[in-house]
This record gives sequence, structure tokens and C-alpha cells, in this order.
Amino acid sequence: MPQSPEFIPGSRVINSSNSASPNLFSSFPVIGQQTSYPRIVDSPHSGTMSPHITPQPSPPPNINNCSPIPGLEKPTVATYQENVGGTTYFYPTSADNSHNTSETMNSLNSSIASSYQVYPGTPSHVNTLKSKGGSSAFFISDDTRVEILNRNALTLLQADPDQFSELPHEVDNYHDLYPLEPILIHKAHIGYQASMYKATHIKTGMRYCLRRIHGFRLQNTKFMTYVEMWKKLVHSNIVQLKEVFTTKTFGDNSMVFVYDYHPGSETLLNKHFSPDQLNGYSDPFASDPTTPRPYSHQKNNILRHAQSNKLPEPLIWNYIIQLTSALRIIHAANLACRSLDPTKIIITSGHRLRLSCLGVMDVIMTDNATVTEHYQQEDLTALGKLVLAIACKSTMAVQHTNIATAIEIVTRTYTQDLRNLIMYLLSNRRRTLADLMPMIGARFYTQLDNIQSRTDVMENEVSKEMENGRLFRLMVKLGTINERPEFNLDGTWSETGDRYMLKLFRDYVFHQVMDDGRPWLDMAHVIQCLNKLDTGVPEKVCLMSRDEQSILVVSYAELKHCLEQSYDEILSASMSPDNVT
Repeated sequence: MPQSPEFIPGSRVINSSNSASPNLFSSFPVIGQQTSYPRIVDSPHSGTMSPHITPQPSPPPNINNCSPIPGLEKPTVATYQENVGGTTYFYPTSADNSHNTSETMNSLNSSIASSYQVYPGTPSHVNTLKSKGGSSAFFISDDTRVEILNRNALTLLQADPDQFSELPHEVDNYHDLYPLEPILIHKAHIGYQASMYKATHIKTGMRYCLRRIHGFRLQNTKFMTYVEMWKKLVHSNIVQLKEVFTTKTFGDNSMVFVYDYHPGSETLLNKHFSPDQLNGYSDPFASDPTTPRPYSHQKNNILRHAQSNKLPEPLIWNYIIQLTSALRIIHAANLACRSLDPTKIIITSGHRLRLSCLGVMDVIMTDNATVTEHYQQEDLTALGKLVLAIACKSTMAVQHTNIATAIEIVTRTYTQDLRNLIMYLLSNRRRTLADLMPMIGARFYTQLDNIQSRTDVMENEVSKEMENGRLFRLMVKLGTINERPEFNLDGTWSETGDRYMLKLFRDYVFHQVMDDGRPWLDMAHVIQCLNKLDTGVPEKVCLMSRDEQSILVVSYAELKHCLEQSYDEILSASMSPDNVT
């Protein structure tokens, strides 16, 4: 192994050839543990100066007494040396290296003003908002990590060729189709069989949701006007339509609607109206025909069921605000939803609602533009029925024979404001979304506060990952330089010059051991050292060679300079083939 350089400006070189310590870093301090240095003597200028030591000008270095690192240039800097107990310290004589308090503060201030970043920890106002699930000071929370991993896994799912052999390899500009739901028949809704797939765009690699209408023969192209209007509609509570095309790839005349893909979402029907097999849900309005009971008895059972299985009213208002927000922008664009149904509304994380399958009715059932206002009124009626079904947790509550009982349930279970909103939406007069604003009232502020609180939490999670990414880039630079087998036909390049100090720093950060030889692992130590290196603080660090024959005391600022210079050398060579012979 190459020996340490004779001296490095701003550093201390300690010749410890007589050391008999068997451990690589057994003489280094451990956080939270007091450890002495029997062979390392602090600089007299680091604190109080010994009265027996007199600084003397440094004579020219004796090259014959110390083997320098090959490739390390000897800087021509005026220095002076001190000898304490057989240990020689080398110091530059320039005024820039005087260690007084004011210059130290100026150095720290210049570091803070530089372009690096530091992570101060979780802000106090976010700490009270964090979820009760596992959290970490340096990494993304467990809840968020699991949620993101689940979405990523769903995004990357691929169909089994044996199980879905009937799926085509490509459909227009999309491939890698994966069915998102069984083939359903929606005769009551659109009169056509429909299916849904996840697919990947051939050119961009982005995932989209394909809504296929089976056996649809295009009669005219008047619908393209509506398609262009829907494509321009962007809203946080709307699944955006991307394009519409016809295809015979499936073996018939199919119309395909392309939407944004939201992995991990579920329909409102599955979320709150699931069948018995999933979560024990049973529709309170569904009577057993084998055991007929008096109407009054059935009504009492419905009321008791509603009291014990009701949804929280703040959640219902949350849904109302999101649905009205989506309808507001749709109606403002002179369009109508026409598919406000629990099977066409998806829920993602954080109770986010999105209206899906928009534009399908406009294409399949092309009508005169003069009836748009009529469909907008139908949207408001459908909204009232949807809210009533959610409040009663029953899709049968909106049937004509059950509406009176459902309204009574809402009256007994929820506030008068919710009842008034439902009654207004179900009325026969002309209604507008603007009339709903006073009914919602101050609940808008609650919704806004919840959104901003969630934004604060997510921004804190992003800030942690931003700092982790910064340290990762630093690790990439160190890994590119350390232990590099060869560079410019120099097999010892990574062991000489500035790279030697970086190798010792790598050992100091990651390869320390305890007194009994066991590995010493401390994440706080690793993060602290990497942050100091990225910052380039003037703080000194003591580095020991693996054979314990030499010790270097250098600053993090000097290590950062060595890192940037060595990495730039490799980067320049990688971009210029002529430099590598």
C-alpha cells in the first residue's frame, strides 16, 4: 500500500510506525463513547498552547525520510512545523489558515451561503400531523412507502400469456395490455358490452387505461367535437380523456377510449357497497323474498341498520365538495357528465374522488348540442341520488319506492344541512351548482385545511427523499473513484494523490471497528460525515491508513476539493475518447 505524503497543506501528518494496535480504527472515537488517543497528539494551536513548545519555521522537507504518495504534487506553500512528543505538525504560514473565532465564523457563513442543502429534520408543525404508522427521521414513512410500492407493482403488472391468450399484442399505439376488470355488460347504461385494460404507449412508455366498447360501429364523426372538448378538460377530480380511436384488433368493431391510469384505485361501489363476501356488507333495503315481513318491521330494521353502519358525515361532505368541484368545471365547459354512477367514480389514496369514463355517452349517443342543459340538470339529479345512496350505504335507497324511507334515515342520522342539499338536488325545479355553495358553507374551509395539512406532510416526505438523493449522488462519486482498477493506463491511479485521501475517508465512514474487532455501524455517523463532505466544512477529520503506519488530519473542505477534482477528471475522460489511450 502506498505511504502517506510527506505533508499536506492544512493537515497534520503523524508518523506512527511503532503502533501495535491490531484494529483498523480502534483508536477513533465512537459517538456517545469516550475514547483516548494514545498515539495522536492534538495541535498546540487547537486549544491551549504548551509552554514548552515554540513554533519554528519549517525547513525544507526531507524526502528521504518519508515516501510520498505517487502522483501527489508537492505544493509550494510556505509552512512552519512544530514537534510535540516526536510528532511533527505542518502548518501553512498564510493568514488564511489562522484559526481564530472570527475567521471560523466567516468560514461557516460562507458554507451556509453556498449551493448545498442540509436537512434540519421534521418541522414542528408537521410532526403533529404525521400518521400514526411508522415514521423515520431520514427516510420516507412506512405508510407512504407501502402505498407507493403497491402502486408501482400494479403499474408494472403483466398479463399471463396462457391465461389471457385472447388479448392482442398491440392495439393502435399501445401494447402490453392487462385486464383491469372482468368483461361486464352495461346494457342499462350504454347498451354495449364494455371492458377495461391497462396498456403501455409504444413511444412514450407511459401507462394508460383503455376503455373498450365492444361491437360499436361508428356512424359519423360529429362526436370528435366533444372528444376535443373533453381532452382539454384537466381537473384534480377528473380522469382525463387522452384520445379516442376505432380498432378491429379485438376481432370486432370496437371503440377505445384512452384515459389516464391511476393504479391502486377502486370504484365507489366497491369501497362502500361491497357484497357479503368481501366485508360483510348487506344492503339494508334488500328484503328476503322467502321471509316476507310487514313494512313497518322492515322499516325499523333499516333505521337500526343505518344508525350502526352510517358513514361519518365529514366524509360525505368531503365527497360532495369533490363531486361538485368536478361537475362545476364540466358544466362550465358546456359539457355534461352523464355517468355519475358509483361504478364510474374511482377513489384513490386520501379519499380522492375522480370521475371516470367521461365522454363515452357523448360519443355513443350523439345528440344535439341544445340538450346539453338538460343533461346538466340530470347530472344534478344523479348527484342527489348518489349522495342519498352514500348516506344510506345502499344503492337500492334511490329506488322510487325507497326514497321516502331513505330521506327519513338521513333526517334522523345526519344534520339538516345534508338533508336540505339532497332534497334540493332531487327537486324538479331548475338547479345550479352555485346554489349548493351556501349549503356547503364553512365545510369548504375544513376541506381546504385537510388538503393543506396533507400537503405539508407530503412536502416533508419529499424533502427527506431530496436529501437522500443528494447523498446518493455523493456516494456515486465516491464509488466511481475508490478502488478504480485502472485509469489512463495507470493501475495505481485510485491509490495515489487526492484519491488516497478519499480512500482513507471511505474507510473512516464505512469501515470502522470497535475495540474488540466487531464492525461499528452507525447511520447517524455516516449521514453526518457525508453531509460535512458535501458541505465542505472547515472541520478537521483524522484519517488512518489500513496498515496504521500513517495518519492524515485534513478538513472536509479539502476532501471535497479532492472529490470534485478527481471526479471531474474521470468525467472529462469519459466525454473525450481521445483522452483515454
